Amino acid sequence: MCGIVGLSGNFKASKLIDMLKVSKNRGPDSSGVYLDGIELNINLDEYDNNDEYSFGLGHNLLSIYDLHDRQSVGQPISCDNLVLVFNGELYNFNTIKNFLSKVGVSNEIKSDGEALVHLIDFYNSGDLVKAIQSAQRLIDGDYSFAIWDGNNLAMVRDPLGVKPLFYSFSDDLCGFASSRDSLKEAGFYEILSLKPEHILFNWHDIAPVQNIHEKIMEVDSSKLDKLLKLSVSKRIEGLDEVGVIFSGGVDSSILALLLKEISINKKLDITLYAVGVEGSKDIEAAKYAAKYLDLPLKIQKVTEKLIRDNLAHVVHAIGDDNLMKIGVGMTTYLACHMASKDNIKVAISGQGADELFGGYKRYLKSYSDGNLDWELRKDISNMYHVNLERDDACAMLNGVELRLPFLDKNLVEYAINLPIKYKVAGSGDVLRKNILRKLAFNEGLDVDIAFRPKKAAQYGTGIDKILRKKIIKDTDLSSFL
Repeated sequence: MCGIVGLSGNFKASKLIDMLKVSKNRGPDSSGVYLDGIELNINLDEYDNNDEYSFGLGHNLLSIYDLHDRQSVGQPISCDNLVLVFNGELYNFNTIKNFLSKVGVSNEIKSDGEALVHLIDFYNSGDLVKAIQSAQRLIDGDYSFAIWDGNNLAMVRDPLGVKPLFYSFSDDLCGFASSRDSLKEAGFYEILSLKPEHILFNWHDIAPVQNIHEKIMEVDSSKLDKLLKLSVSKRIEGLDEVGVIFSGGVDSSILALLLKEISINKKLDITLYAVGVEGSKDIEAAKYAAKYLDLPLKIQKVTEKLIRDNLAHVVHAIGDDNLMKIGVGMTTYLACHMASKDNIKVAISGQGADELFGGYKRYLKSYSDGNLDWELRKDISNMYHVNLERDDACAMLNGVELRLPFLDKNLVEYAINLPIKYKVAGSGDVLRKNILRKLAFNEGLDVDIAFRPKKAAQYGTGIDKILRKKIIKDTDLSSFL
């Protein structure tokens, strides 16, 4: 996880530097810029340049990998006439690296960004968009990136929108960034979110031929366990420690169980992080599930003071004063804050399971109306700006990268096309997510965990109650925006 920024038009270098400073929490380990052909690794606090430029890219690095065959490398990265800034992970990095080696491209590639820019360069015969689309068919990951060929700029977002990318225009300047705050710092006000799998080419939107949530295919209901296990294993490759945002519900518990299974054969330290008011449903369920799984659990006990102390950070980060979003965002923020204090840079979250498998109570009405399949597809298509950008912003306040196994591209394509009967049994189905619960039970979770009723984070933690009964009475939430 990193932070990327860019400007095109007429601007001073200090404006690009200010954009990077605002988003330094996304990548505290190093920074780099590309300004009209000059590429530099810089210290943001010491770099003094007030010259004017017409094009610039910037990058803040969160260093996660430090292995002999894979490293976190400072950016921007160049290859022939291409310059790239990249935020995210390629889960099939080794596959891409091996492919590039076989076709005669450098075998000295050490990072995801290097692999991507060399792959696009391999396909590039003068049409940058076609080269990117060819590369997209091979890569498997969560990402946003921008690439410049000296004349054209393209910005790209992953198929589900797990990694954020925003952009904006003014009369004489265009800009993009991983965070809204970076664009606001540069003087932009009307900020747009690039849609998943879209390419913004020279500031014109290019949609994919078919979005991932629209694809229809025949599915074998027995493959869910294989796809989920593969998704989890991809997301911890190269790591020796990982956190889990943990509520004790079926989503986070099945992920924790699969991580523990992986840790039998490789070094992987797993820590569970739970958030909630003393005696809240999530805390009690997390304690029970952690003991059952025999995994270490750390708990952040929530109080009115704790929420007040952190409210401004969370509201500002998510850019919204909606109480539901604040409640969920606060949970993510506090859990990732604990992980950050333990020097853990990657946390696993169960986000996406409810939209894939019909977990929310409101889906019962959609079931009764006969349009649940449409509702689930709509919610998956809108997750990027409803949930994912919120969670990313709250996690990255702490320099922690969220990874979401339920939103693996192959798993989503499979699960979204499962017949509704595997998800919701009827209009009176109080549990829902039936195929996932059965999988969790068959994998080894007990009945109390696998079939624990859904409780939304803001309610299960008790945060929503404190917000509504104590805080909003004397607090203007909009002032934090």
